[in-house]
Amino acid sequence: MKIKKFLTLAATFTLALSITACGGNTAAPPAEAPAEQPPAQETPAENTETQELKPEDGAKLIVWESRDERAYTDAVIKEFTEKYGVEVTVEEMSPTDQVTKLAQDGPSGLGADVVLFPHDNLGKAVATNLVFPNDFYEEKTRSSNTEAAIQGVSYDGVLYGYPRAAETYLMYYNKDLVKEVPTTMEEVIEFSKTFTDKANNKYGFMFETGNLYFAYPFLASNGGYIFGDGGADINDIGLNNEGAIKSMEVFASLKEILPVNSGDITPDIKRGLFTAGDLAMDINGPWELGGYKEALGDKLGVAPIPSIGGQPAVSFSGIKAWYVSSFTQYPQAARLFADFATSKEAQLQLSALVGSVPTNNEAQEDAQIKDDEYVSAFTEQFKSSQPMPSVPEMGNVWSPVGAALAEIWDNGKDVKETLDKAVTQVKDLNGGGDGK
Repeated sequence: MKIKKFLTLAATFTLALSITACGGNTAAPPAEAPAEQPPAQETPAENTETQELKPEDGAKLIVWESRDERAYTDAVIKEFTEKYGVEVTVEEMSPTDQVTKLAQDGPSGLGADVVLFPHDNLGKAVATNLVFPNDFYEEKTRSSNTEAAIQGVSYDGVLYGYPRAAETYLMYYNKDLVKEVPTTMEEVIEFSKTFTDKANNKYGFMFETGNLYFAYPFLASNGGYIFGDGGADINDIGLNNEGAIKSMEVFASLKEILPVNSGDITPDIKRGLFTAGDLAMDINGPWELGGYKEALGDKLGVAPIPSIGGQPAVSFSGIKAWYVSSFTQYPQAARLFADFATSKEAQLQLSALVGSVPTNNEAQEDAQIKDDEYVSAFTEQFKSSQPMPSVPEMGNVWSPVGAALAEIWDNGKDVKETLDKAVTQVKDLNGGGDGK
């Protein structure tokens, strides 16, 4: 697709929706949508034929990257600069903050040229014209990556992202502490009763109880869901249906063996406990794999999340991808970098550093992935996962549901009543649930 074509497409998107934070418990302030897209440079026809872009003269790029995965980006940038002569600067920023930050800083020219965020933020980014479609490398991207990855980084049938990793979470455990790995939450409770000692800051099992991302198995494993039709129908909310309530009753029962308020269960606290041998089992993602392997060595084990209410645990999953900012002064160099940084080799490098699951088809079949007990375990859990909805209204879900989780966990509030309240709040934020 040529630049002129997608600029025409971009002009059709609504500018009325505001940006809200995703993945946290507080909503971000609304940001004004840009009145119009900044001018982009036409791609030379001869470069289209060779499937290689030539960066603009004097191009310099800024990319936003998470601190946890900075080592991968630094390595890719070194190779990219050596090959193309384009200077690239990294600014550390949480992926879940990048859409909001781009909306605030992009119009003034202070934003990044290439940004990174999980696919549930894509609807908001598209609605406010923050990112360009992946047009020049569309055919290559589609053929190189899994269908699930392509679906995750597309919106309304248009491909926007350059996928680099599929993410979900599973159960890490310390082999010295856990001799028989629990396969059900009942077994988790049974083990933890013999291990947990709050007075000495030791716990059998831990997860971020107030974070919807990690608590999703306790909503979805028995039939709960956020939006119907695979996350597209915002009028069909399944957060308080019979299956969600059944799973959440298991959630509430775990407070007995994890007597800690949700606000006191943070990534830093869990990381410290697990690496010190004071936490036996931790629900966490691939971004912790490198540090956990370094701390525990051969004592580190991984397993599927134990079943909930008699059903296999359904985790949340996301596709993390690069996107080209619509405010960039160097759209050709930015596209070139996004493609370069998501090649088979780059994805294998990322996996080696942080344990991520590649989306590249060839990378998934590489021995590095198939023979790795940890990464292959994430791949298996991914098969039992559900993707986060990417509609803009997903931004209205995190805060009400996070508050409901905290109320149930911290204060023992009635599960059904609390979930009903959360659903009402989501509908109100969605404009009465009619999507208007």
